[in-house]
Amino acid sequence: YVQLEESGGGSVQAGGSLRLTCVASGLGDGTGGTYCMAWFRQAPGKEREGVAAIILSDGSTRYADSVKGRFTMSKDNAKNLYLQMDSLKPGDTAMYYCAAEPLFFGAIALPASSCDLATITPDYWGQGTQVTVSS
Repeated sequence: YVQLEESGGGSVQAGGSLRLTCVASGLGDGTGGTYCMAWFRQAPGKEREGVAAIILSDGSTRYADSVKGRFTMSKDNAKNLYLQMDSLKPGDTAMYYCAAEPLFFGAIALPASSCDLATITPDYWGQGTQVTVSS
């Protein structure tokens, strides 16, 4: 079964950097499809927001406008995921979650356009890691 475990959160001052890691296991076991992997965040009293996504098979990425140019999502061959966060702002303070959405339905592959931060509803979630940015 799929497991996602985040780490790397912490407290930094505005302008600083953090690198989040998501260790993924169970992805693709016994299936021929790929996954849309994403980082979401949620601050107290606010709606959950998708900030970055990557397709495991081709490494293509997508970013929310609020983090474009400051955050970089990447992966390694072991399906671990990373979120490099630079030029952090107090508004980036939130719990950050790693999530996975299959880009297939049974034997049917879904198009890459399905990996859309505005519309994906991930099947799998990690427990989250807290990021706090002070001014």
